[in-house]
Amino acid sequence: MKNVLGREIPEYINGYGSVNPFEGAFSNMGIKEKKAVKVTTVTPFDNKVLESIEEAIEKIGLKDGMTISFHHHLRNGDYVLNMVLEVIHKKGIKDLTIAASSIFPVHAPMVELIKNGTITGIYANYMSGPVAEAVSRGYLKNCAVMQTHGGRPRAIESGDLHIDAAFIAAPTADTYGNINGVTGKSACGALGYAVSDAEYADKVVAITDNLVQYPACPIEISQIYVDYVVKVDSIGNPAGIVSGTTKITKDPVGLKIAKMAAEVMKASGIVKNGLSFQTGAGGTALAVAAELKEIMKKEGVVGSFAAGGTTGYIVEMLEEGLFNSLLDVQCFDLKAVESYRENPKHQAMSASMYANPHNKGAVVNNLDVMILGATEIDLDFNVNVTTGSDGKIMGGSGGHSDTAAGSKLAIVVTNLVKARLPIIKENVTTVTTPGESIDVLVTERGIAVNPKRTDLIEKLKETNLPVMTIKELKDLAEKITGKPNNIKLSEDIVAVVEYRDGTVIDVVRKVID
Repeated sequence: MKNVLGREIPEYINGYGSVNPFEGAFSNMGIKEKKAVKVTTVTPFDNKVLESIEEAIEKIGLKDGMTISFHHHLRNGDYVLNMVLEVIHKKGIKDLTIAASSIFPVHAPMVELIKNGTITGIYANYMSGPVAEAVSRGYLKNCAVMQTHGGRPRAIESGDLHIDAAFIAAPTADTYGNINGVTGKSACGALGYAVSDAEYADKVVAITDNLVQYPACPIEISQIYVDYVVKVDSIGNPAGIVSGTTKITKDPVGLKIAKMAAEVMKASGIVKNGLSFQTGAGGTALAVAAELKEIMKKEGVVGSFAAGGTTGYIVEMLEEGLFNSLLDVQCFDLKAVESYRENPKHQAMSASMYANPHNKGAVVNNLDVMILGATEIDLDFNVNVTTGSDGKIMGGSGGHSDTAAGSKLAIVVTNLVKARLPIIKENVTTVTTPGESIDVLVTERGIAVNPKRTDLIEKLKETNLPVMTIKELKDLAEKITGKPNNIKLSEDIVAVVEYRDGTVIDVVRKVID
């Protein structure tokens, strides 16, 4: 046979196989990828920049019943999810599943779309505010699925969660779809939660308020994954990325807990050169970091890395030479954003690199110490950070389960009593993280060690720390508060709680007024 140039080409060549003859420079531009059924037909001369979100929705062929995704790096300052859903609602598209890495109070407009059937399903790692309330009351047609930060990319990459279209809030994008989060008026830092969406969604739309000349610099998400770019006036308020308090607590109780947690770390023998560490952004968790900082400085310890969502305080530890590097999946404050932009030792990681249990190596597996919080913890050390004392959804695992499983020493720090309720219960309302991966509970009244950690129990016997059983701590709390009444919940299931490997660890039941 002859190709378009008139060259004689065999139909079959030994050692090569069947021949697909050349038919022109742009006649065979569909790119089929093994990892997903994804075909693109963009040529090097096509213009990816569209005039509006509405045009993008038309171009990608969004239809009833599809799944669309969003990432949460702008947190409670995000405008993109609401903007996209407003256009979708006006176009009359229904029965959508929203796969948002997290949902915040700013996303309250979703509630009306849940009620009118525009949204019938939700996947999220974390939910708070009016949407969480609506799900807890059973307004969502289908069960919400609560995932972990590592479980979400696992599900996307395995095909368990198929995304038809991903909408990426891009602080900076160029005309061909290269994206970064460190420049522009809405700079939010690392974009780790958007990476799997970009790589595996059938269609990807970058929505930016800072469209720059090609090529953007630096490039965090590549043009090879992005189908279209839309310029808008604003993608969000970067001040909204701040997660609650990102300052060390001044509360004496919190400071006492932090000091004891640091002493547990020291007694364990884990605080030594090469230490790897992660903590949350709450005041007590950061106070633990402050106590650790003093121990490291006093003993001349230099850690290998700190990881997770990064705060300005952890940045200071890097700048003071206490860690050799930071691995960052999201920035919790604007100082962290600046550090990520300026310091080459402050590196980004995708959510998959961070915590996917089924890839070839997650960062959490290299953590020595993780400092965790708890809404509730039970006598088996199971932890709840998904539902509140009233049974309503008020959070979610995020990286809680992932880091607890991966770290060598997982420490829960919490007040023994919060809002006149004991934290330790016979059984938690919802299991987020299994007790087998929790090592220590530190409260202001005492410390409980998981009985499986006999090595740590022996080491703590050599200290003056108030070590007791978790049952003794529970009894102590109930002497203060009395025994709380059990929450009454419906038998109706409103959300499924997935463990990081995709198995179901618990369910959330509809609240009863």
